[in-house]
Amino acid sequence: MEDITAGYKGKTIFVTGGAGSIGSNLCRRLSECETKKVVILDNLSSAYSWNIPDAVNIQFIEGDILDDETLKRVFRMNPDYVFHLAAHFANQNSVDSPETDLRVNGLGILKVLQYANLADVERFVYSSSGCGVYGLDSRIPFREEDVSISLHTPYQVTKLLGELYTYYFHNLYDLPVVNARFFNVFGPGEVPGRYRNVIPNFFYWSMMEKPLPITGSGEETRDWTYVDDIVNGLLAMGIREGAVGQSINLGSGVEHKVVDMAGYVNELTGSRAVVEFVDRRDWDVKSRLCSSIDKAGRLLDYKPKTKFRAGLEKTYEWFQENWENIRESAEFR
Repeated sequence: MEDITAGYKGKTIFVTGGAGSIGSNLCRRLSECETKKVVILDNLSSAYSWNIPDAVNIQFIEGDILDDETLKRVFRMNPDYVFHLAAHFANQNSVDSPETDLRVNGLGILKVLQYANLADVERFVYSSSGCGVYGLDSRIPFREEDVSISLHTPYQVTKLLGELYTYYFHNLYDLPVVNARFFNVFGPGEVPGRYRNVIPNFFYWSMMEKPLPITGSGEETRDWTYVDDIVNGLLAMGIREGAVGQSINLGSGVEHKVVDMAGYVNELTGSRAVVEFVDRRDWDVKSRLCSSIDKAGRLLDYKPKTKFRAGLEKTYEWFQENWENIRESAEFR
């Protein structure tokens, strides 16, 4: 990664949603690249200030991507790179609050793109969703050309909308954009909660000796990808010229069963908690998720390094080290 990280030396980087799991890990890595400044903008609606890396070249601004004054303040710092990770998070959350989802994920990216274009940034990297933009009519493993418009949640719709907006700015204004399609990211930094992913929730419930609810049969598969591998992909997207104008999967390329993951979690925590099977949610129609990462390999030299079990062990270590903060912050209302 040395050739990649050297490209950020002396640069100013703007990261929206930088207090979340992916964002905090990305900002920590960027701060180690001898950057001039890493500016985090986050409204802490789904993240926590205690999760923000503490470094002299990291500046945190609590604010919203929908607020023009806040965006003007950030872009007056003349960022060289923008990583747009802020989002109205989770499929169920978008089903419950579709208008909020559209404002944040639709209008939000439009505003940030407009300012980034005026600032003539060197690269704009957008966090799309490989779990969202591929549908039942897409072939497995999901390849970038098999994007679907037959979608099942507002979150999936607005993540695809974000890609359409980045392409609009690239095609009309020549803004150097890259779309990162994430697959089932997990790892340190994600606090459990009502709209959170299954792995942090399972660790939380397992450590509390509570049952682990599996929606469906448990034979469903997911392409869980450790957050450090995602960060490596994002850093490459900001530097590699061949990535400009592209949508690229960032996943592990490997499927794991949900029921096996639950067993691993209980094994790590030593919990005697049982697994409970509950009805699948109406929108949860994909029994399998698996990415093709061939394109990422060609354009980014992307090679996931963290095996699934090793990633779970690191995640559990983070839970143990931050347990008091996690218990105070977890929200399941």
